[in-house]
Amino acid sequence: MKIAALQMVSSPRWSDNRASARALLEQAAAQGVELAVLPEYFGAVGARDSDKLALREEEGAGPMQDFLAQSARELGLWIVGGTLPLACGAPGKVRNTTLVYAPDGACVARYDKIHLFRFEQGSEQYDEGRVIEAGGAPVQFRLSSRAGASWCVGLSVCYDLRFPELFRAHARAGADLLLVPSAFTHTTGQAHWEVLLRARAIENQAYVLAPAQGGRHETGRRTWGRSMLVDPWGEVLALQAEGPGLVVGTLDAQRLQQVRTQLPALAHRVL
Repeated sequence: MKIAALQMVSSPRWSDNRASARALLEQAAAQGVELAVLPEYFGAVGARDSDKLALREEEGAGPMQDFLAQSARELGLWIVGGTLPLACGAPGKVRNTTLVYAPDGACVARYDKIHLFRFEQGSEQYDEGRVIEAGGAPVQFRLSSRAGASWCVGLSVCYDLRFPELFRAHARAGADLLLVPSAFTHTTGQAHWEVLLRARAIENQAYVLAPAQGGRHETGRRTWGRSMLVDPWGEVLALQAEGPGLVVGTLDAQRLQQVRTQLPALAHRVL
C-alpha cells in the first residue's frame, strides 16, 4: 500500500494552510497514495500558544474537520489530519487532536496528544501545557488497502516520540505502522529526530511515517522538517529535508513479516 507524509511550513492563517494542504493531498492522490498524513498544527502555526484558542473547533463540526472529511471523500484517500485544536472541558485550553478520515469522509478515529512539550534554552522556550489539555489513552485504528490487506495503525504526536512505552502499547495491540505527525523545533530535531524515529521502528518492528513542519515560519519559528518513512529494520526509505513536499513510500507486508521472523524480538518480550 502506498502512503505519504505531507511536509508543510504552516502560516498563522487557516486559509493559506488549507490551500497548501489540499495541493499536497491532490499530489498524493495523483501518485496512487492510499493513506496521506498531515503534520502537527497543519492548520496554523501561530506566534503565540494562545492563538490555538481562536481556532478551536467542537468535535464533529468546524472548517478544519469539514476540510479533512471533504478531501478524503473527493480524493478517495485515508487522511490523518495531523493535529487540530478541539474544544475541551478545561477553561482556556484545547486538546491537540489527531483525527482519521476514511475515503468515504467518515471520521473513524481520534487521538488526543498525551505528552505535552516543554523546553527551555535561553530565549527559546515552549510550554504546551499552558493552553493544551493532555489526552490519556493510546489509540489504534485499522484500515483495509485497495488490495484487501488489513493494516493496524498506531497514533502519536510529536513529543510522544520520546516515550517508548506508548509505542510499545501500540506494538502489543498489533501495530504495523506508527504515525508521528510533528512540529519538532530545529534545535531538538537536529539532535534527536532521526535517531528517535529509527529507534521506535526498530524496537517495535513496525513502519514509522513521520510528517513534519519543516522550515522558517512567518512567525519566526524554525521547525526541523526531515519528514520520513522508516522501515521495520530502521532503514530510512524516503525523506524530505525542508520546505513543503511529499514523502511517498510503500508498506510491504512481506518485508514486515521477514523482519519479525528473522529476529523475533516482539515474541521475546519479558516485561
